[in-house]
Amino acid sequence: MALTKSDVERFEAFRPRLEAIAYRLLGSASEAEDAVQETFLRWQATVVERVEVPEAWLTKVLTNLCLNQLGSARARRETYVGHWLPEPLLAGDPMLGPADTAEQRESVSYAVLTLMERLSPNERAVYVLREAFDYPHREIAAVLDISEAASQQIFHRAKKHVADGRARTEIDEAAARRIVEEFLAAATSGRTEPLVRLLTEDAIAIGDGGGKVPARAKAFEGAVAVATFMRGLFKPSKAKRAIAGGSPEVYVTTANGDPAVVAVVDGRVVGVMCLEITAEGIAAFRNQVNPDKLERVTEQWAAADHGEPLLNAF
Repeated sequence: MALTKSDVERFEAFRPRLEAIAYRLLGSASEAEDAVQETFLRWQATVVERVEVPEAWLTKVLTNLCLNQLGSARARRETYVGHWLPEPLLAGDPMLGPADTAEQRESVSYAVLTLMERLSPNERAVYVLREAFDYPHREIAAVLDISEAASQQIFHRAKKHVADGRARTEIDEAAARRIVEEFLAAATSGRTEPLVRLLTEDAIAIGDGGGKVPARAKAFEGAVAVATFMRGLFKPSKAKRAIAGGSPEVYVTTANGDPAVVAVVDGRVVGVMCLEITAEGIAAFRNQVNPDKLERVTEQWAAADHGEPLLNAF
């Protein structure tokens, strides 16, 4: 049946929430958009008048589409070249969803999106719906066709899996910028010692090139190893400029709620490095350089003025 104007408007009003749920479930903006569009096609094909609670119906359809997608995604990631990291989103992207509570902000952080890869599809769905969107377990149970008690058990198990024993430190934008600027000053100093002082002892650095851009298959672990890598990363060379397509302009911003370094060449984002900050120092660098996962960020970047770059790398 053809949708009425009211039916379409109702879906479009709920679209931002659906996209935010799908992004957290899949870790990919492009796949989230596809899942939401497929949900719209299902909405278009159903008899809308028979749907008692449209938002609940749409959430159930979307979530189950994402669960199916997660199953096939896991198989693809087993053959993925190097580390798989989520697609980053810059501050202001509506797909980041609600950010009113610490739990909502945490659920979309780059660190937690990465940790959620440990979860089973059902655990991820329960965790996202409960932690990020505050759905009651009764409604989550209806979405996943499980009991309310099972939803509660799955949620507690998922929270335990996601917790990594490190308390995330929430900082304001000004403080985040100071930390990143201090890091960049140390990274471009040509010395390892200033970097080591900024890092936690168990700091890690991970890169995702997707087999299209060079990225080390094994993570760097430990403050000295990470500091040595970062010092080398910001050391200019013709080879690096050739890979990036030029000398990147480096900006400081936030991505997924975390302090981030964005590298841009001729208006094209070639890298987003998210920093995980704790009370002890910088605990992780997660660097997305796979061009397939930077298309949305590049579009966002072109739509806003970011002022002068902090420095030119390489």
